[in-house]
Amino acid sequence: MKTRVGVFFGGVSVEHEVSVISALQAIHAMDNERYEAIPIYISKKRDWYTGEELLDVEAYQNLDELLSKAQKVTLTRAEAGNVVLQKDPVPKFGKRIVAEIDVAFPIVHGTFGEDGVLQGMFELFDIPYVGCDVGSSAVGMDKVMMKQILRDSNLPILEYVWFYANDWMEDREEFIQIIDQSLHFPVIVKPANLGSSVGINPASNREELEEAVEEAMTFASKIIVERMVQNMKEVNCSVLGDYENVEASVIEEVLKSEEILSYEDKYQGGGKNGDAAKGMENTDRIIPAPLSETRTKEIQELAKDTFQILGASGVSRIDFLIDQATDKVYVNEINTIPGSLSFYLWEPTGKDYKQLTHELIQLALKRKRERENLMFSIDSNLFSLHSASGMKGGKNGSKR
Repeated sequence: MKTRVGVFFGGVSVEHEVSVISALQAIHAMDNERYEAIPIYISKKRDWYTGEELLDVEAYQNLDELLSKAQKVTLTRAEAGNVVLQKDPVPKFGKRIVAEIDVAFPIVHGTFGEDGVLQGMFELFDIPYVGCDVGSSAVGMDKVMMKQILRDSNLPILEYVWFYANDWMEDREEFIQIIDQSLHFPVIVKPANLGSSVGINPASNREELEEAVEEAMTFASKIIVERMVQNMKEVNCSVLGDYENVEASVIEEVLKSEEILSYEDKYQGGGKNGDAAKGMENTDRIIPAPLSETRTKEIQELAKDTFQILGASGVSRIDFLIDQATDKVYVNEINTIPGSLSFYLWEPTGKDYKQLTHELIQLALKRKRERENLMFSIDSNLFSLHSASGMKGGKNGSKR
């Protein structure tokens, strides 16, 4: 019997379209002799749909027509305890259940998908799911928390200053002074919990800093400002595994058309007649990156350390900056659900996309088996330890 894999994609973040592309790539690559892939599309209005119509990327060009053909559903638990997709609204007569799911495979990039929110729902439904758990997803999405953990673990990161939007509005002059004195211009301004280079801008002076912060605040309430490496090389390495065993992929050098890698660079080939349907696979890149054997090993080890220190699972992509002036490597960030699942970094190692998705699903099932041996509650009835009168007041029934 095939394992039924619910692939969740779309979502309400700015990376909605990228999620669709990544998910359909994974579904089409999945071993259909072992797995039955069930597409579950989350619209920008937060409605959920399923159906074979969702498997054609071209159909998303006319989204209203596509969704009129798809089946609107909700995720729920049946009486037997299994997780199912139920028609929405539930019909009074006839079939209510559309499909049953054995494993969840979230490929929702960005907010409300990559940040632990979706993973928390899977935990409540008690269904195994691919990728990072709630904690590591949240940490990986929050650039400030991620840097604090990596810094405390003595991994190389760039100097930074962070603040909330309301703090900036109240003490703008103080933050500008701190940034100027501790980081020095130029700097990079980023929303603390967003991906795909959205809302990220360089700033070479006070005026540009204020403009960059204002834009970043339209995407997040938490902002991070980093020292900018001017003569830099950007390289990425993917890691596959869990807390117990990990392996690193080949390294890529990502080419950019502007001063920093933009959303268009990542998903539209620099904005020059790019094929967006290829997702991150479409980015201009050099694989393997032209690095020495020593530097390659250094980055791969840093990637594995970053992955395990942050408690990641499944497949992630760790992005690095090389300061070519000082020849120093810095961990930039982790992407816990990377675009295209970084399959293009595993193919050169001999692991094709079919094998990658298989291993990811097996890691999810492994974690489920391990957690079944853990204790999450104890058999006790606190209420039985107190008399009815004791419940009315404080200790020994006295009121305080």
